This record gives sequence, C-alpha cells and structure tokens, in this order.
Amino acid sequence: MSDRKVALITASGKQRIGWHVANALARRGYAIAVHYFQSATEAAETVALFQSQGIEAVAYQADLRDESSVHALVDGVLERFGRLDVLVNCAGIWDSKKLEQVTAADVRHHFEANALSSFLCAQRAGLAMVKQPEGGCIVNIGDWAEVRPYRDYVAYFMSKGAVHSLTRCLAVELAARNPRVRVNCILPGPVQLPTDMPEAVRLEVVAATLARREGSPNHVAQAVLAFIDNDYLYGTCLPVDGGRTVYAPD
Repeated sequence: MSDRKVALITASGKQRIGWHVANALARRGYAIAVHYFQSATEAAETVALFQSQGIEAVAYQADLRDESSVHALVDGVLERFGRLDVLVNCAGIWDSKKLEQVTAADVRHHFEANALSSFLCAQRAGLAMVKQPEGGCIVNIGDWAEVRPYRDYVAYFMSKGAVHSLTRCLAVELAARNPRVRVNCILPGPVQLPTDMPEAVRLEVVAATLARREGSPNHVAQAVLAFIDNDYLYGTCLPVDGGRTVYAPD
C-alpha cells in the first residue's frame, strides 16, 4: 500500500464543483481518482492536467445509478492504489418542472441520480474504509434549499433531502464499525450559477445572501478540506451558502 492518500471524487471530469474539489485535494498531495459518466474527453483532460503537475491521477467511468458499476468503480480504485481515504459525492442532476407535470419517472430519475448514487458509492467505499486502520472520510453534497425549497423543483429537492438523511445514517453505521470513518455533508448555496442566468435573476440571488456576492466552487472545496482536517465531525450537514439559510430578505 502506498503512503500517498487517495481521493475519489465523483463527477470530477468537467470543471464544476467536483473538479474544484479534486484540484484542492491534488494540491494537498492526494492521488486522485477522477470519476465521469459521459464526459470522457473532459476527464482525460483533467487527468492529463494533474499528471503534468506531478499528481498521480486516473479516470474511471461509471454509471452511479447501477450497483455493479459502482462496485467496479470503487474496487478499481482500491486495486489500483491499495487504499481509499476520501470519497466526495459530487454527482447530481437538477431539473425544473411544474408540480402538475411531475411524474413518477421524474421522481425516480432524480432519486437515482442524487440519492441512490450517493448511497451506493458511500456504502461500497465506506465498508472498504472500515477495514483500514486509518479509516476514511466521506463527504456528500446536498443543497441548502432542501429546507426552504424553490417552486418547480419538487423531484430535485425530494432527492437532495434524502442525502441529508443518508449522511446521518451512514455516519452512525460506519462509525459503529470503525470510529475513524466519518461521514458529513455540504449544503452549497449560489456557488456556481448557470452562465445563461439572466443578470436580473443573478442580482436577486446574490442580494438574498448575507455575503452580498456569489460564491464559488472553491468555497465548497475548502469546506471539504475542513471536514477532512477536523476529525471530530460526524453526521454534520454544513451550509456553504453565504448566509442564505439564516437570512430571510424582505
């Protein structure tokens, strides 16, 4: 087993939250397992970038909704590196639809992509971590607005609410098997607004934060590092939202 710590970050091929988390961990000296579903080109570019900086990195394709695919992903990382110290579940989808139009298929689609995928990855990785004397750290990604949801996102927020519960359940389950395995969750706010968002809407979103500014994916990455560094945090769901959770603008 290598002395270099290893991190698996789902959905880290494209330059979204997962990519920034992977980059922060790479700068910490971690070997990086870059997961992608369909973004093979972007994942290869990410791996090449890390390798050019002297960072050990490998790309893995997996459909995180499929149990056997997740098992192959986690087992492949363990076979390649001999250990797994950090898992960050960044994969997810969000689609808007009027309540009258939401179908059972929509709910299942969001649940599988957001909640089931996080469970399958954390289950497989967590049960491997409990066998390691040094344990490991799992960080899920939820959403601050699961407790104050927007309209037209009912399927999405149902699935993200499940991630909150999943975090607490797995924190209990895995720590009971090895107290050095910790599970926590980050609840991002406006850290990466859509590039096509109208300026008036963007200003409204920013004004609804105490920070009065948009955050960035790096704020999420910094929170991941904080969870890794603080070994007395278990089952914590941390808003990284510029104060949006506690602020009720007029």
